[in-house]
Amino acid sequence: MLYLNEKHLRNIGLNWNDTTEVIANAVSALSGNDYAQPIKPYLRFGNPANRIIAMPAYVGADVKKAGIKWIAGFPDNIKKGMPRASSVVIVNNAGTGAVEAVINTALLSIVRTVSVSGFMIERYLRNDNRRNLEVGITGFGPIGQNHMLMMEALFGERVARYRLYDKRPVIPVEEIRKSCRAEVELASGWEEVYENSDIFICCTVADRPYIDRAPKEDALIMNVSLRDFKPETYPYFKDTVIVDDWEEVCRENTVIELWNQQYGLSRRDVLTMTDVLDNDVFARLKKAGSPIFCPMGLAVFDIAVAAYYCRRAEELGIGLNLEE
Repeated sequence: MLYLNEKHLRNIGLNWNDTTEVIANAVSALSGNDYAQPIKPYLRFGNPANRIIAMPAYVGADVKKAGIKWIAGFPDNIKKGMPRASSVVIVNNAGTGAVEAVINTALLSIVRTVSVSGFMIERYLRNDNRRNLEVGITGFGPIGQNHMLMMEALFGERVARYRLYDKRPVIPVEEIRKSCRAEVELASGWEEVYENSDIFICCTVADRPYIDRAPKEDALIMNVSLRDFKPETYPYFKDTVIVDDWEEVCRENTVIELWNQQYGLSRRDVLTMTDVLDNDVFARLKKAGSPIFCPMGLAVFDIAVAAYYCRRAEELGIGLNLEE
């Protein structure tokens, strides 16, 4: 049985081209109904802000692996100098059920989240010739920082400026500027980022909505953190919503659930990631407004990314082989 931790994953490397392609292949498996994925349960105890989530799945197509991610999110850990999230992924042989690997690091979840965004942004820009893009990121913790690394790796030549905002003044902007082809600016508030972004990526840990206005025209809104938009923003997005999975995302006090409860947004009103395999879908959405992507996070993508790292680890001779 292979064991991998964060050091092992970093030794393998964060190849955003590879992991975005992994997500694209997993979306194809979803489109072909070659997967299994029950609704993930949330375990809560003590502080209601904390949760531990079980995420089992099987991915067919070229992956053909099953497994489960067990991920804890404890927001107050940040105040203790500890990571907000911790997780482990178990990968099973789909033919025998035997455990083939254990990956013990929250970095895998970050890679999955950011690679899903990379897939969506690539589809959005595929038939869009705009250059000199203004990219905004609110919330610049590990997920926000890796979104910027992904943007620079995949789309950096098309980006003119990154605007960053975080309530905590810990952004290492000088280090960031050294690695970017575009200008990097620190904003004084989320409004400045949101109103000027062609691609707006929301990566906060906000538990209360605060965004209350229309986006920039022709923008792509990547609502990664799900709880930042006030319900009254619904008219700006009612015809342009994309989700990863309706049943997953329409719960847990997400903006999708609020729009469902207060405005009647339903499954038939939204698109999913499989719909964006159609090259014309974003062109159609842009006619209705600025598209907004709201992903809850799917286990099929975690298992697909885990399988990729297991394969790369074996190719490179990285990791520990544990005896049964």
